[in-house]
This record gives sequence, structure tokens and C-alpha cells, in this order.
Amino acid sequence: MRPIAVALTLAIAATLPAACHHDVYGRGTLVWSSYPYYGWYDGYSGTFYDGYWGVDGYFWYRLTPQARRYRKDERRHFRRENRDGNPNYKRFERRMNPPRDGTRMPNYPRGKNRPGN
Repeated sequence: MRPIAVALTLAIAATLPAACHHDVYGRGTLVWSSYPYYGWYDGYSGTFYDGYWGVDGYFWYRLTPQARRYRKDERRHFRRENRDGNPNYKRFERRMNPPRDGTRMPNYPRGKNRPGN
């Protein structure tokens, strides 16, 4: 009887790490870490809700908290720096908000390459 109890305990323990999986797409997330991000923005799309700097070098943003996908700033209205001192660009500094379940977050940085780092 004892070997069965040990085997059952091991089987249950093996499934626990899967329950704590951190998925940035919103499926199965139990913990959210809000990351700071900053940059320069020219206001082209109006106000934006939040965003992140992708590993592809582009800024990915949402206009509203209800948005289920992040938009890629392909025209570079967001910048990490305002090297040329263009007065149209204003500095912003925010923290990323938890996305809704099922939100698509392409090129989301993981580990050391988090937004704002």
C-alpha cells in the first residue's frame, strides 16, 4: 500500500509546476509583474493605454485596456531617445498593466530584456 501512496504523491507533485506557469499571453497566468517602460512619443495615435519595447526593437502598444492585441509602431512614432531634440516628441514613463486573458503580445521580452531595461 505504501508504494502506491508514494507514486501518487510524486505524480501530483509533478503536475504542480504546470499550475504556476507564467504565460504572458494571459492563458493560465497566476502572477503578473508590472514592468516600467519609458520613451518619447509624438502623439500621432492620440493617448495610448500601455505598451512595451519588443525584442524586435519596436514599441508595441494598446490604445485601450479592452484591446486584445498590441499594435506594432512600424512608423516609429515611439522612440527610446529623442536624439535630435524634436519638440514634437514628449517623454513618457509608465508601468505596464496586466493584459486581459487571451491578449496577443508578440515579441514580448522575457528575462533580462524586460520593458524599460
